[in-house]
Amino acid sequence: QVQLVESGGGLVQPGGSLRLSCEASGDIFRIVVTNWYRQAPGKERELVAAIMTSNGRTSYGDFVKGRFTISRDSAKNTVYLQMNSLKPEDTAVYYCNVDGPGQEYDYWGQGTQVTASS
Repeated sequence: QVQLVESGGGLVQPGGSLRLSCEASGDIFRIVVTNWYRQAPGKERELVAAIMTSNGRTSYGDFVKGRFTISRDSAKNTVYLQMNSLKPEDTAVYYCNVDGPGQEYDYWGQGTQVTASS
């Protein structure tokens, strides 16, 4: 199993920045991709960003539009999501997720609240 611990959420004014962290432990050597998802009240969960373990390749949801950056520190088993120019519509619970071989290798963190409001 894999344990994921997210941190870094909080309240920020529109236009501000936050950096989320996702630290993985346990059976981490089979992680293929690490994802950040978010879910706002009354809305479906959506993919924010992803980073491949093998080559560091990244991808982003269309709504990110250059504002967010996903990165990793392999020595710390941690993936980050740097979020700049935050908007009120970015308000959501952000979840870290890892996928690996097989359907059963799918783990989620507990989520961290991000609120962009004045």
